Amino acid sequence: MASIALQGVGKTYPGKEAQYILRDVGFTIEDGEFVVLVGPSGCGKSTLLRMIAGLEEISAGEISIAGVRVNDTPPAKRGLAMVFQSYALYAHMSVFENIAFGLKLARVPKAEIKASVQSVAKMLQMEHLLERRPPQLSGGQRQRVAIGRAIVRKPRAFLFDEPLSNLDAALRADMRVEIARLHQQLGATMVYVTHDQVEAMTLADRIVVLGPSGVQQIGAPMHLYDKPANVFVAGFIGSPRMNLAPGTLDAGGQLRLGAACLPWRPPSGAPSQLTVGIRPEHLQADPDGAIEGEVLLVERLGAESYVHLMVAGLDKALMVVVQDEPPAAGARWRVGPVAGRVHVFDQDGRRIEAAALENKAIAGSAGLSEVA
Repeated sequence: MASIALQGVGKTYPGKEAQYILRDVGFTIEDGEFVVLVGPSGCGKSTLLRMIAGLEEISAGEISIAGVRVNDTPPAKRGLAMVFQSYALYAHMSVFENIAFGLKLARVPKAEIKASVQSVAKMLQMEHLLERRPPQLSGGQRQRVAIGRAIVRKPRAFLFDEPLSNLDAALRADMRVEIARLHQQLGATMVYVTHDQVEAMTLADRIVVLGPSGVQQIGAPMHLYDKPANVFVAGFIGSPRMNLAPGTLDAGGQLRLGAACLPWRPPSGAPSQLTVGIRPEHLQADPDGAIEGEVLLVERLGAESYVHLMVAGLDKALMVVVQDEPPAAGARWRVGPVAGRVHVFDQDGRRIEAAALENKAIAGSAGLSEVA
């Protein structure tokens, strides 16, 4: 296995020299690490993966694998295996032949090919499928074959380009478990591209969040969830999405969201115009809660419900996750944020940390808490 390092990597296309698709991308994927590149469509995540694979030329910067610069190394010489969204299987070949194809091209002895394919098929629980052809397989089975074809080559790292996007929701969940199990079993370096932040949160050791202006934040899944660096990451990471609304600091230094006064201690020099973020799961029913509004809609999902609460002074309803019986539509309802779970951003969308409290006694008497 191997580490992968990117330094100042950028990409432009002919006729767009002044417009970078990706600019100054730099981070290191450690040996054996599972890193997910996540972001909306068009942010350049698949382009970045293809540059690592050597399928796209880089316009600036340097890519190294196991400490060796590979900018000019052809894809076949990089020791990587890529799993595509479209499976890219040969319909006229059996599953065995599809998995063995790369080894056959490399002129590996037949006995070794047979042993390797059978070992991979056992790992992926598809020994009974080896004689079938791709048209006879389900989507999940085809994806297993594509993954098996990558594993059998024993690459230095695996690259996944949205491998689950063609599967239905239930099968996606099953395959996420399979890929996570595979990573634990192989201990392999894996780079995984997706637009689905649920996949990113459940699979990654670290997440690289890409946006229209490049890399937004890099970190462990729960670090991005707890401390998003900016409004873009705050709104992208988490399901359901974080509530984001305009807020202000009044003359007394109190954070206000509409008419509500929220528990947050501003640092010195904080601007008066802010964006306030509270995750739906961090708002709780409270008869003395700071936020009051009218229930517009209740979405019942079984174990939990999503309550849409319209608050005076806000243009958009707040969403609240409720585990127990939700209020009825049209009811007046009060909620409050969980202590330490109010996120605040400046006018440029950058995170502002709450001022540190001097001691617990002050915190208790003032009813204030640090931002999460």
